[in-house]
Amino acid sequence: MIDKTMIRMNHKVKRMIPVNSEKNVMVCVTQQKTCERLIRKGAAIRDAQGGRLLVVHVTPTSLKILGNYSQPEALDYLYEISKSMDAEMTVIRSTETVKTLVDFCRDHEVVTVVMGESLRPSRENTIIDELSQKLGKQTAIKIVPV
Repeated sequence: MIDKTMIRMNHKVKRMIPVNSEKNVMVCVTQQKTCERLIRKGAAIRDAQGGRLLVVHVTPTSLKILGNYSQPEALDYLYEISKSMDAEMTVIRSTETVKTLVDFCRDHEVVTVVMGESLRPSRENTIIDELSQKLGKQTAIKIVPV
């Protein structure tokens, strides 16, 4: 039996949608302070559509990047920006970046993903392309230009 207080009917597409389903926004950040612009874009989208703002950084098991340990300083900065935008920031250690992001989206009911523009001339074979293929059309990916 379905609890009628938990669903509403979408008459146009004839499917049931949970009443409390969230429209969360996930912002993917790297260890660069310039990712602040991505968090701000995510906050604007969240403010327009509702839901929570989730800032995510996926890193391999080591924090040593290019021979130095500067990553924590940038992540601290992004954490403060996230906090000021009423966002939750999560750092996940994983060597499978795309799988980790897909799992995070599904676990947190993410409907919009905000990412920075790739510097590659084509979107093919980029993390943006791979993530888009795995998430499907139910999740919008917004690309913020450099």
